[in-house]
Amino acid sequence: MAAITGVVITLNEADNIDACLTSLNRICDELIVIDSGSHDDTVARAEALGASVIHQPYLGDGPQKNVGPRAATHRWVLSLDADERLTEEAVIAIKTLNLESDKHDAYALRRRNFIGSRWVRRCGWYPDYCIRLFDRDRTGFSESRQHASVQAKSPQRLDADLEHYSFANLGELFSKASGRFSNRAAKIMYLKGKRANALSPTLHGANAFVRKYLFQAGFLAGSDGVSVALSAGINAYLKYAKLLEFQRDAQVLNAEDFDRVW
Repeated sequence: MAAITGVVITLNEADNIDACLTSLNRICDELIVIDSGSHDDTVARAEALGASVIHQPYLGDGPQKNVGPRAATHRWVLSLDADERLTEEAVIAIKTLNLESDKHDAYALRRRNFIGSRWVRRCGWYPDYCIRLFDRDRTGFSESRQHASVQAKSPQRLDADLEHYSFANLGELFSKASGRFSNRAAKIMYLKGKRANALSPTLHGANAFVRKYLFQAGFLAGSDGVSVALSAGINAYLKYAKLLEFQRDAQVLNAEDFDRVW
């Protein structure tokens, strides 16, 4: 098997970093953590598990995720978020790849998204293919500072999963949707010149809920399906409501720090 460098970006990920790096250690010959100023013991934990830590103020999603691959010793990079872990089937699938003479420039894994310990299989949350393994000489993350993805030209999907523990509980699902997720999205839209009208929050919020609950079969996921659909609707409603507020209320606009979007 070709040598692989594992890369993770972090900010206060002490609760996640051990499990993430332990799973990467099963495959990777080198571990690199890009930390953007953690105040907990993320860095100490990462170093204890053999990772090299690069201290880098946060640049936005894509630029930050490209720091590690540029510093990697090996061509092939396995990039995980700190709240992701490789499953046993993913470890086996990657170990069987012939990366040294491969025509594919990247590989995608199915992602199991969790609330607490509950795997949500509806609402568009599964299979949720994400490219995580790629040849840094041929591709890398886009420079988008929000929701960046690997811009591979000939990726291949693997028949294997990774696990994503993105929300510790329902409270976190809703607090993230109503807080920093919607705040950041509203700022980005305002800076890009996008504008909302009085109907925008309600229409976008209703559309997001219906898409998750009906078209992506959230109704088959019980109360968690309702929760995911509601959080998506709240996030969509609030980001347009906040955008509209920037347009209508000079006091709110002037009090907002648009230099701290990320």
